[in-house]
Amino acid sequence: MIPRIASISLLLTVSTIAVAEPSAKTVYEQKCAACHGADRLGGTGPALIPETLKRMRGPAVSQVISNGRAATQMPAFADQLSADEVAALADYVKTPLERQPKWSKENIMASGVLHDGYQPPDKPVFNADAMNIFLVVETGDHHVSVLDGDTFERLDRFPTPFAVHGGPKFTPDGRFVFIMSRDGWVQKYDLWALQEVARIRAGLNSRNIAISKDGLWLAVANYLPNTLTILSTGDLSVARVFDVADKAGTPSRVSAVYQAPTRDSFVLALKDVAEIWEIATDPNAQPVYEGYVHSHEAGMVEAVPSSSGLFARRRIVVPEPIDDFFFDPSYRNLIGTARDGSKGVVVNLTVGRQIAELPLPGMPHLGSGISWMRNGRRVMATPHLKEPKLSIIGVDDWSLIGTIKTEGPGFFLRSHENSDYVWADVFFGPHKDAMHVIDKQTLEIVKTLRPAPGKTVAHVEFDRNGRYALVSVWEDDGAVIVFDAKTLEEVRRLPMRKPSGKYNVWNKITFSEGTSH
Repeated sequence: MIPRIASISLLLTVSTIAVAEPSAKTVYEQKCAACHGADRLGGTGPALIPETLKRMRGPAVSQVISNGRAATQMPAFADQLSADEVAALADYVKTPLERQPKWSKENIMASGVLHDGYQPPDKPVFNADAMNIFLVVETGDHHVSVLDGDTFERLDRFPTPFAVHGGPKFTPDGRFVFIMSRDGWVQKYDLWALQEVARIRAGLNSRNIAISKDGLWLAVANYLPNTLTILSTGDLSVARVFDVADKAGTPSRVSAVYQAPTRDSFVLALKDVAEIWEIATDPNAQPVYEGYVHSHEAGMVEAVPSSSGLFARRRIVVPEPIDDFFFDPSYRNLIGTARDGSKGVVVNLTVGRQIAELPLPGMPHLGSGISWMRNGRRVMATPHLKEPKLSIIGVDDWSLIGTIKTEGPGFFLRSHENSDYVWADVFFGPHKDAMHVIDKQTLEIVKTLRPAPGKTVAHVEFDRNGRYALVSVWEDDGAVIVFDAKTLEEVRRLPMRKPSGKYNVWNKITFSEGTSH
């Protein structure tokens, strides 16, 4: 006979074994892998890795596991998993991958999807001005609305890959648009046909895209893997995959890629190394140079030749990593944000070196910067992500002209060459429902709009003529509000599912000075 104490001990042991919960990895394999991939890199569902999850706005991961996610195929698991299992699973998907994943040219090509039945029309299937079309990204349920920029009627609404990021890019004729998701999916859509053409996965965790001046090439900036992918815009085939590392071999994430139209090139911001890359998009490009080195003669600098032709790469060495670029209209100079977010660094792309610094504390968001002519002088403005102000900079000598105090840190600035005003949101903080309208010449706030009290109001885009300004109510039950750009009166309100960015075809393909590029 087993002693009573021993019996209780044995019973507890058996009970513990009976209710022991499976490991988080096992739960993932059972409940998640079919949609999100055995490697957590995504499938029909998005990638479940820190690079994707930490940047997503919305409920906590554990809440999504328990309750599901509206307007997606994500089910609720609260009735299948215990609270401890949910917590463990949430921790598991937020754990970094054990090794850097690979995503080769072959992987990219194998992911491609062409849509059966697509027949390109000879002319638009609608009567609206094809140059005054808006695309509105609705992140609430992962769709894009296509709007007539004159009547603001919806022409189409189509699904996108999960978590669109970075602005859509249009071909120079405005016909096709390319849209990218954080998971690296690139979608091609024919605006004349109002139909998706194809999609392909160009990376595993991506930042943005850029299209070449001639419209033939699309560049995709990737965090995972550390690559730049260049696609043919015609059929989305892979033209080139660059492994991104500095001259010493240190790999780097690509923070962003930009088109430099006057230079026939792509310009890359690198997150982890002190270099800027420029890649030629012209097959007749002149020889490019691998940065600059000091010669043995004091004060002399010489260029190190690299290569010429299509996709020739040039390295520009800078004192420290910089990203989030703003370009002057000539694309000779760029301002980047220093790693500590306390200053702006000016790099001249012609000579290939840093030429100035600007004191810009509070993490300037230079990628949202815009420029205009003020009293015969070109100036640019940038919001700050951590301070309630806009900084005004003279582009001719890169001097800080002054600051404009706002009701909180902002995210986006917009204007139009036919408008007297700059529109600035207050994205962060308690006054997120404010939209400042600022006189370009006096730099005074002439009006603060609050079209949706208590809700986030952000991101302005003008129609092609600068007559109307469209503002997002950045909420799941949000709207796009159309304002008369001169009287500042509301004209129309269009219900939307968390509309974020809005993009006008004409403004984008003509590089309007009032919109970021």
